[in-house]
Amino acid sequence: MPDLPQILSDVLDRPDSERSAFLDGACGNNASLRAEVEALIEAHEKADAFLAKPLVTGPAVDATVGTALSEGPGTVIDKYKLLQLIGEGGFGAVYMAEQQKPVKRRVALKIIKLGMDTKQVIARFEAERQALAMMNHPNIATVLDAGATETGRPYFVMELVKGIPITEYCDQNNLTVHARLDLFKLVCAAVQHAHQKGIIHRDIKPSNVMVTLHDGKPVPKVIDFGIAKAMNRELTDKTLFTEYRQLIGTPQYMSPEQAEMSGLDIDTRSDIYSLGVLLYELLTGTTPFDPKRLRSAALGEIQRIIREEEPSKPSTRLSELSRELPSPPGRGAWGEGSSDSQQSSIHYIAKHRKTDPAHLSRQLRGDLDWIIMKSLEKERTRRYETANGLAADLRRHLSDEPVLASPPSAVYQVRKFVRRHRQAVIAGGVMAGVLVLGVVGTTGGMIWALD
Repeated sequence: MPDLPQILSDVLDRPDSERSAFLDGACGNNASLRAEVEALIEAHEKADAFLAKPLVTGPAVDATVGTALSEGPGTVIDKYKLLQLIGEGGFGAVYMAEQQKPVKRRVALKIIKLGMDTKQVIARFEAERQALAMMNHPNIATVLDAGATETGRPYFVMELVKGIPITEYCDQNNLTVHARLDLFKLVCAAVQHAHQKGIIHRDIKPSNVMVTLHDGKPVPKVIDFGIAKAMNRELTDKTLFTEYRQLIGTPQYMSPEQAEMSGLDIDTRSDIYSLGVLLYELLTGTTPFDPKRLRSAALGEIQRIIREEEPSKPSTRLSELSRELPSPPGRGAWGEGSSDSQQSSIHYIAKHRKTDPAHLSRQLRGDLDWIIMKSLEKERTRRYETANGLAADLRRHLSDEPVLASPPSAVYQVRKFVRRHRQAVIAGGVMAGVLVLGVVGTTGGMIWALD
C-alpha cells in the first residue's frame, strides 16, 4: 500500500505547477488515495493561510484545553524560546531557538507539526533523533536535547548550523575543482562515520549538506537523517518499517536499488551512489539526470531512468552543456550578465570554478570521470565499498598517484549494451542468422548449378 504520509511530504515540497504530474505517478489509478492526498493538501494550505493572519498576538489557544495549538516566534517550549522558523517540511518544522538555561545559546529545535503526529511519523521522527544521538562527528549536526510538548508532540534540539547548501557555497565563493574536492572529502568522512555507526542516510543531497564557517574555514555539516535506516539494529522501540512499494529519497540523487523498491536490501553503497551524484553536481553544475525530467515523469518512468539509463561522463556532460546553452554573443568569454536561462552554460560553470571551459573539461577527463562513474555504477558491487574508499581515490588523484577507479573493460561495456537493448539485440541476431542462412543457401545453389 502506498505511504500516504510520504506522498504528502513529497508533494508539499514541490511547487504548485509540479504537484499534479507528481500525483499522477505517485497515486497511479488509486483514485481514493489521490482524493485523500488532495484533501490533506487543501487542509494544509488553509491552515497555513490561517496562521499567516493571526487574530491575536502569540500562539493560538484552545479555550477548552488551554494549550497552544501551534508554535511560532515567542513560543516557549520547556527551556527553549522559539525565535524564527528556519526550515519546514511536510511533517516537521525547524526553528531557531534560544536555550534559556542552564546556559544561554542559540540552537535548532525540530518539532512535528500539529495534526501530523501519526504513529508512523512519530516513529520516523524519533528514529532521526536516535540516529543523530548515536553519532559524534565534527561534520554531522549534533543532538543536544529532546523532549515533548504539553500536548505530547515530540521535539529534539540540535546544534544550530548557520550555513548554506554545499553547492551554493562552492559557487558563491568560486571554489576551484581542487578546493571542492577537499571539501567533499570531509563529507565522505561524515558519511563513513554514520556507516560505522550502522546508519545509512538514504537522502544525501546538497540541501542536506550545509557549509558553515569555523574561524573563517568552511566546514560541511551533514543534516536531516529523517529517512535514515539502521543496518543491524532498531533505532527505536516503536514500529518503523518501509512500506511496500514506497519510494524513499530524492529521485535525482537516488541509487538504482533504492528506486527499484524490490526485496533487495539497501546497504551503505546506496549512499556511495548519492555521494557520486553530489560530486558530479559540484564539478559540473548539474546532476546526471535532468531534475525537471524526473519531476515531470510518472513513478514507473522515474524508476526506469534511474535503473537503466547510463548518464554521461562529467567531461562529456560539459560538452553537452556547451552545445545546449552557448554563451550569448557580446557577453564576454565568461558569460557575464547572462540571463537565468543561460546560467547553466559551461562558461558560467567554469567561471565559478576559476577556470575556462576547455581547462575544466581537461581537469575532469580521466581520473575524475572514472572516480565519479565508478560511484554511479548501476551494479552496486562495482561501486566503492566505502565512503573512505571514494575519498582515498580522490586523494590519489590530487597527489598525482594512480587511482583505483578505471574505465570498464570492452567485454563489460558490450554486456551492458546487450542488457539494455536485449530485444533489439535478439531481433538483430535473428535477422543476421536469416541473412547468413540465405547467403549460404544461395551460394550452395550457385555451386550446384555450376556443377
